Amino acid sequence: MPSTILIVDDEKNIRRTVRLVLEGEGFAVEEASSGEEALARLPDIGADVMLLDVQLPGMSGLETLERLNETAGKHAQAAAKRGAATADASVAPTRASGAGAEGVAVPATAEPAPPTVVMISGHATLADAVRAVKSGAYDLLEKPLDRERLLVTIRNALERRAMASEVAGLRALADERFEMVGRSPPMQALYAQIVKVAATRARVLITGESGTGKELIARAVHRESPLRDRPFIKVNCAAIPPELIESELFGHERGAFTGAVARRRGLFEMADGGTIFLDEIGDMILSAQAKVLRVLQSGEFTRVGGEVTVKCDVRVVAATNRDLQAAVAGGQFREDLYFRLAVVPLRAPPLRERADDVPMLSAAFIEATSRENGMRPKAISPEAVQILSAYPWPGNVRELRNVIERLVILSEDSIGTGDLPEEILAEVERSRREQAAGALAGTATALPRIDLPPEARALPLREFRDHVEREYVRAKLDENGWNISRTAGLLGIERTNLHKKMRALGLGREDRGS
Repeated sequence: MPSTILIVDDEKNIRRTVRLVLEGEGFAVEEASSGEEALARLPDIGADVMLLDVQLPGMSGLETLERLNETAGKHAQAAAKRGAATADASVAPTRASGAGAEGVAVPATAEPAPPTVVMISGHATLADAVRAVKSGAYDLLEKPLDRERLLVTIRNALERRAMASEVAGLRALADERFEMVGRSPPMQALYAQIVKVAATRARVLITGESGTGKELIARAVHRESPLRDRPFIKVNCAAIPPELIESELFGHERGAFTGAVARRRGLFEMADGGTIFLDEIGDMILSAQAKVLRVLQSGEFTRVGGEVTVKCDVRVVAATNRDLQAAVAGGQFREDLYFRLAVVPLRAPPLRERADDVPMLSAAFIEATSRENGMRPKAISPEAVQILSAYPWPGNVRELRNVIERLVILSEDSIGTGDLPEEILAEVERSRREQAAGALAGTATALPRIDLPPEARALPLREFRDHVEREYVRAKLDENGWNISRTAGLLGIERTNLHKKMRALGLGREDRGS
């Protein structure tokens, strides 16, 4: 499909001459005699490049360019609002993806990108040229237009436009890779905390088991914050050798140590004005902890081997899978640094506590794996999803993603229970047998204590039975941390039937025991 060029000039002969040149080179050409007409027709034309005369009747070319920029900004804001409106405000940092997932957030229809503008003028001043470039014009050509320069400029503008589109697409894919998926109550609570803390400059300490998505939480805090357009620098403290971590974090001067042949900026310096994410901070050596504490206290540090004080303004988000309070008690972590970091603690829930998210996560990973490998997305049977939801996932979301990736690559047309790994099938079957054996044994530990109020003795049989059933189901939910899949398996019913029974008995999260 040929690129479309919109010529905006009040002189008919100039428009006709330029049209002949461009059509001869295979471009599609549209015309407008004023800035007002050009802006009105743009939504229907979808031009790639606009040749815009500086001097126009009514609205000048420079005013038209500025109005075009304003309109593009409003469209971008409207698209963002439509995208946010597809989900509840409490899940602003999230993404729900995948066929068949409930509550899938549907992306807003993308607005067409505004055209790349090349200004043309017979008597443009230097001030006009400066104003045009500052307003976003790609170039300014003088009349009479030289054919070769005109064509080279348009082709360069189109090439730049294509590169910008490619970069935007790659950024969108990168952002999608780090989006959070899930709508279970533990995740809803986490999203609400992220939205609150992101609006501030407070330091955040994220705790959780390996594979729970602590980095995704850190990125969500940054993405939802006023610093979203500033750098986000990730540091894996566990992956940097102890002898190099100070140099990595704070930089070094030339000659500071063998191999330091030039001054080098550290990661704190690179993150200036943005967010630095200190992942696995519990593995940081004490000497580096002291320097990090100084940065948090004063916003200053010195490079390794240097004497000059460097100032930086960064938001620190840290994460660990270790018990930092125990590390403080054992002398492996500074207590003053712990309290500086843990201004707002966030906990990444393990997957076993949000088994209701497994179907949505599985669908999202199937889609992502299929796209990354150029494959058609495969369906997954409800029975397979039910087994995946019942598995405890010791490796958390990371383990689930690896399993789904393997299933997508190795399975045939669809994913069924026969495609699932043997260890998952065996563990789920063992768990079900244990639960069934416990239920049949009728031991005191298997039967929860049900306290009946005195007035229950006067109830009719049906109401008494409903009361006892409600208390029994609530007790079983408490025993299993309100894990719906696990409780349903223990009770010998389907997840959907348990949801229905809970609604019929009036059971909600507010009934959860302490």
